[in-house]
Amino acid sequence: MLLAVLTATAQKLIIEKTTVDVGRTGYQQPITAVFEFRVKGSKKVRISEVRPDCNCTKVEYPKTDQSDKFQIRMTYDAQQLGHFDKQAAVVTNATAKPFFIRMKGIVLRDYQDLSANYPITMGNLLLDHSELEFDDINRGDQQVQVLHIYNSSTTVCQPNLMHLPSYLKATMVPERLGPGRAGTLTVTLNSKNLHDYGLTQSAVYLAENPGDKVSADHEIPVSAVLLPSFMGMTSAQKQYAPKMQLSKTTCDILFEGKSKKKDIIEITNKGRTELDISSLQLFTGGLQVSLGKSKLQPGEKTTLKITALRDDLKKVRTRPRILMITNDPDHPKVTITINAK
Repeated sequence: MLLAVLTATAQKLIIEKTTVDVGRTGYQQPITAVFEFRVKGSKKVRISEVRPDCNCTKVEYPKTDQSDKFQIRMTYDAQQLGHFDKQAAVVTNATAKPFFIRMKGIVLRDYQDLSANYPITMGNLLLDHSELEFDDINRGDQQVQVLHIYNSSTTVCQPNLMHLPSYLKATMVPERLGPGRAGTLTVTLNSKNLHDYGLTQSAVYLAENPGDKVSADHEIPVSAVLLPSFMGMTSAQKQYAPKMQLSKTTCDILFEGKSKKKDIIEITNKGRTELDISSLQLFTGGLQVSLGKSKLQPGEKTTLKITALRDDLKKVRTRPRILMITNDPDHPKVTITINAK
């Protein structure tokens, strides 16, 4: 629920959620709810006080005037078993009266922290990983990826993937997840529905229940690499095939305070016929690439110039990599990994 309260035309205070369900925790294992705020307008917001409804809850809030984004954190001490529902009154110069924020959840005696098994949080759902990668696919293949999902909330949910492209299907088992229960979401790729060789990228969105709205916080990137087929090539033909050689397949880039850094990879055709680099693609943003030439005669060389952009790389959620598709039967796919610090 969005809260937008005006005291003047120059000021608006917006909170993303007035109620946060923090799910489950263990006895005497304090748990924290984070409330995100935004200030719109020219006047700064000052929080004069945040009053929790009991001594079992502590609050943290900024003590200085705020003009952009800020947080209020509520922490419950979990000293009692069972369900809890705690509120705090927030007093600011943006509202004529205090407004309330609320955290709820449940304290269990036998509670197991599953953060190591499910390190990714998407709302009330915990996942073991947050991307789907289908590598080295040949035309006609079907590949499967499995997401393990845990319901950390206090209610039953029905996890599902939204905005599935035509080449993906997803099945959740069990279809409904009770509180504190885990299940598997199996995603199957049908390569017949991939149109082009090389990298195809898309994104799907994990919903807790059917009908949920798409949220960027629930985005799961999908990548699929379809390879050209060399099944009919004989060993004699392979002797005359092109052979791609790279000076390196990993680039270690240290920005050292700079906003961009460059690296160069030398590519050589060690084979006996023309090498064709038919596709050069990026798995993520934050990189710029330039290939000297895409067709190399036997013995010929070229360079791949790579520019890493520090600020853009900080925003990417998957590993920065470069993909090349070639007519070298031993290296139809070449992946270059970028390690940037």
